[in-house]
Amino acid sequence: MIDLRTLREDPDRLRASQRARGEDDSVVEKLLDLDERRRGALSRFEALRAEQKSIGKSVSRASGDEKAALLDRAKDLSAQVKSAETEAEKLAGELDELLYTVPNLVEEGAPEGGEDDYVVLEEVGEKPSFDFEPRDHLELGELLGAIDMERGAKVSGARFFFLKGAGARLQLGLLNMAMQHAIEAGFVPMIPPVLVKPESMKGTGFLGAHASEVYHLPEEDLFLVGTSEVPMAAYHADEILDGAALPYRYAGWSSCFRREAGSYGKDTRGIIRVHQFDKIEMFSYCRPEDAQDEHRRLLAWEREMLAKVEVPYRIIDTAAGDLGTSAARKFDCEAWVPSQGRYRELTSTSNCTDFQARRLGVRFRDAGGRPQPVATLNGTLATTRWIVAILENHQRADGSVVVPEALRPYVGLDILEPVK
Repeated sequence: MIDLRTLREDPDRLRASQRARGEDDSVVEKLLDLDERRRGALSRFEALRAEQKSIGKSVSRASGDEKAALLDRAKDLSAQVKSAETEAEKLAGELDELLYTVPNLVEEGAPEGGEDDYVVLEEVGEKPSFDFEPRDHLELGELLGAIDMERGAKVSGARFFFLKGAGARLQLGLLNMAMQHAIEAGFVPMIPPVLVKPESMKGTGFLGAHASEVYHLPEEDLFLVGTSEVPMAAYHADEILDGAALPYRYAGWSSCFRREAGSYGKDTRGIIRVHQFDKIEMFSYCRPEDAQDEHRRLLAWEREMLAKVEVPYRIIDTAAGDLGTSAARKFDCEAWVPSQGRYRELTSTSNCTDFQARRLGVRFRDAGGRPQPVATLNGTLATTRWIVAILENHQRADGSVVVPEALRPYVGLDILEPVK
């Protein structure tokens, strides 16, 4: 959640952030009013409680009419203290409830606007030129015996699929290469649980505007994660980290699950938008003052991975209105997809500043020994969707696909050949 001190000292910053996201900025006045009333109620409670304690000490020294008067006052104060405490707790609950609906403050410099208002920062690599009609990834996947959407739908329903043969080898090779890439960069490899408690999902910001995307198991009250960012963010919940050891960096390998609510009719062909996929996700805990530099480092590691699979891509600065609840800034890397004649997202990296850490209670001790919230960041190193870009950009006229050189030791093949 946002920092109340920042809200009090610079409410215009939150107003500007809300407007940049296309959100209602009147929430600022509501927050300030609730905060003022809560602090007033808390002050009244503390003053009454102090008087109550003082009278309690005086009663033992008094006698006669004085003692009777003090006892009457003590009885009256007891009711007032209880009332003031109840009011303070009620207002604190209302304030927290409203705070949980407010997205993170947008980082200065992020573009304003919605989904289509991104800024292209760079285009990398040359788009392939074919002397034949290029196939899309699903046709290639079927020729290679690598992707089976028909049986995926038969077994599980729409937007499910089987990867088999070369497809399974390609995904395993890609994810293994990504994990090795992360390890060499100093990340601790992690295979996290994919079912999490509500407080973990809420703490990372996925139960507000994104609740419709999440699979929920009501009997157990557990959620299937859409990214291993969630369990890795909650891994250090309610802990105080060693400030001298920051940043803590983890790389999580997990299956991810998304309902894709609201995507009816979009990307219905192939494996671009599906309910289940695998991913290697980077996650970093660092000091808030180091977060912007750490964000650029995560983007650099993503670029290195994209270079290894030899696909043309561009980097975009995502507009504020298209940021997730927790993100203050997000950069996407989008690969060229020849069959669609456009770029499609392969990776994203987000700076969540101290937003998630405040919700989850993840802190470190500053130079004065005071606990302070850390900053959290995340970034994708590889997902199942990368198969789309690899197959389409490295295809040949006969339907075979050249495996990028860096990936060959992990896949065990130089060429993916059509199945006869």
